[in-house]
Amino acid sequence: MARLSLKREQNKNGPFFVDTSCIECGTCYWMAPNTFKSSEGKSAVYSQPQNSTEEEEALKALFSCPTFSIGSSEKKVESYFPFPFGEPEDLVFLTGYHSEKSFGATSYFIQRKDGNILIDSPRYLKKMATKLEKKGGLRFQYLTHRDDIGDTDSYWKHFQTQRIIHQDDATREDLRKYEIQLKGNDSFSLDDDLEIIPVPGHTKGSSVLLFKNKYLFTGDHLAYSKKLQQLIAFKNHCWYNFEEQIKSMEKLLQLQFEYVLPGHGAPFHSKQMKKELKKCIDWMKA
Repeated sequence: MARLSLKREQNKNGPFFVDTSCIECGTCYWMAPNTFKSSEGKSAVYSQPQNSTEEEEALKALFSCPTFSIGSSEKKVESYFPFPFGEPEDLVFLTGYHSEKSFGATSYFIQRKDGNILIDSPRYLKKMATKLEKKGGLRFQYLTHRDDIGDTDSYWKHFQTQRIIHQDDATREDLRKYEIQLKGNDSFSLDDDLEIIPVPGHTKGSSVLLFKNKYLFTGDHLAYSKKLQQLIAFKNHCWYNFEEQIKSMEKLLQLQFEYVLPGHGAPFHSKQMKKELKKCIDWMKA
């Protein structure tokens, strides 16, 4: 966990703090925007939580920080994670415990009667694996692309899951051993309520997962910018082809969904998602 001896001087006095090991992945900015902000290239506490809601948000950020750079000088309750997200009946969760291996990318968990699925990978911790066991374990591990694999193989060893990745991103020998490898650009139905759509651009093998025609898990393909107040793509971090990514984004206009759950940045909800997506595409073309 974070060390008081390394506490940054930019922190506001109080129980929560950020130490110098921060890599400024941005996780705490969207999880607890009333508490954390960037200061001189790293995160810092600019306002201590003022109520129970803000304290809960700060704790979520603490248990999500990939480098354990957030701490508290007071004794706090155990992690809230996996934390319910979206509509309660859909059993979608944020896992927390983001992995430094994927620069703090968010991982998600869906609890389903036909087999639970982990989307991208959090840090492997025995206590997280135990919590997932209590929710029925894991059947699938779906990887949006090669960057956010994290501790996938550790969860595979624990649960003997089926790991899913697109063949074009299975560029290493270990990835070529994954149990389900997608090919081409056609959509793939993993189950009645789970559809995988290849979206080359960020990487050649990037894909997104559509759940219940409501939740779209987008990896690094599509995200929401609080600064711009719109959906965006990461042009400066496009490792394959940005023009192809625009075409892939246009492909999503055929889908129906209300939630964008990205690897980096805040989850986003809209009842007018096609309008938001068209705005993003126009912005990308410009």
